[in-house]
Amino acid sequence: MSTGHTFHTSHTSKIVGTVWGLLVLNTLGSAGAKTIIPLPRSLIQLVTMGSLVAAFALALALNLRLRIRPSAFLFLLTLLLVPSVISSAHLESGFGALFRCARLALFVGTLWLVGRWWDGDLTFVRHHIRMYFAVLGSVAAGLLVSPGAAMPGLYGGRLVGALWPLTPPQIGQYAAVIIGLTVLLVLGRRTDRTSAALVIVPSLVLLALTHTRTATLGLFIGLALAIGSLILTSAAARRFFSWAVLCAAVAAVALGSVLQAWFLRGQTKENFSSLTGRAKVWDALLAAPRTTAEQVFGVGLGDKSFGGLPIDNSWLAVYNEQGLFGVALVAAIIIVLGGVALLRPPSLSRACAIFLISYCAIASYTEAGLGDASPYLLHLAVAASLLAAPAAATPVPAPAVPRRVPRWARRSEVP
Repeated sequence: MSTGHTFHTSHTSKIVGTVWGLLVLNTLGSAGAKTIIPLPRSLIQLVTMGSLVAAFALALALNLRLRIRPSAFLFLLTLLLVPSVISSAHLESGFGALFRCARLALFVGTLWLVGRWWDGDLTFVRHHIRMYFAVLGSVAAGLLVSPGAAMPGLYGGRLVGALWPLTPPQIGQYAAVIIGLTVLLVLGRRTDRTSAALVIVPSLVLLALTHTRTATLGLFIGLALAIGSLILTSAAARRFFSWAVLCAAVAAVALGSVLQAWFLRGQTKENFSSLTGRAKVWDALLAAPRTTAEQVFGVGLGDKSFGGLPIDNSWLAVYNEQGLFGVALVAAIIIVLGGVALLRPPSLSRACAIFLISYCAIASYTEAGLGDASPYLLHLAVAASLLAAPAAATPVPAPAVPRRVPRWARRSEVP
């Protein structure tokens, strides 16, 4: 391989990584805790939307010939635009619904453009880990600069973003995802233990400080399923699984009361059983009267709330905004990705995909985001990149060799 080709490949990879980082920035959102330096929401929205436009422009510049790879995941995600546009066109959720549709279309378009580089390797896993670790770095910096602002009483002393407005569930999600992926990279011997420890240890600390139960359960269950897919082919996976089970048993016995207190977060049993009040919002949403059109297509893209309260359930949020049509498409996305992952032979890429798919499926019960541009769709996009078949090598045409003409033939051609 020539040096020029190697440089071009490296340069392209860096640009693709930049595009992915801009998509991560776009999905951080603009609502959350109060920051040390007050940031106007309009400024935050300008940064997040500007990052999406920049990501699309960069991806388009990198793929000017619009070479795209077939992808069932992206096809279903594109179909999700249909109920989104139909329901949002009625403006029941205001003009903001059409703006959110445009954002989703730009988001999906960017994924189509970078999908050309999805070939089943771990490139996008590494981009994912780097970007979210950088986000967690800002959270840690805010904790060091102002512990009071980073763990305010408004959130019950849970860790929030003090430099950029991030909620505890967001931070917990980012920490859990990169912990799980990094553990799998270590088991697959794709990174050294020192580098992995520099990512895993601080991320575990931040996850513990967020007191996020969904992220913690998603991490452990997702890792169990992912490592389980490697047990038959990886001795390192078998050893890790055995030690993990032993440590979990010891921790459950020795630290049972501490773990229970952390898990309950000082809540009453009634509050805990109602999932911190979520069940009341869900019941009210399901009991609300709807027309046939609203049941099928929803009421339009909104802020994932009902009656002024967050829905905090992906399936109900999709049902509310994109109707039963949207719910069917989101379910198809999960089923298709999960089915493809189960049909693939055991490998590290498959294990990482299983972790991401199972994490998103678990988190969907208490977190919204599967029906709109969000980190959850980015997680699933990484899973889709891991399950994509490697691109077929383009055959290099052999250089034309001039045919030797005999001397007598050349003489006969002379007039």
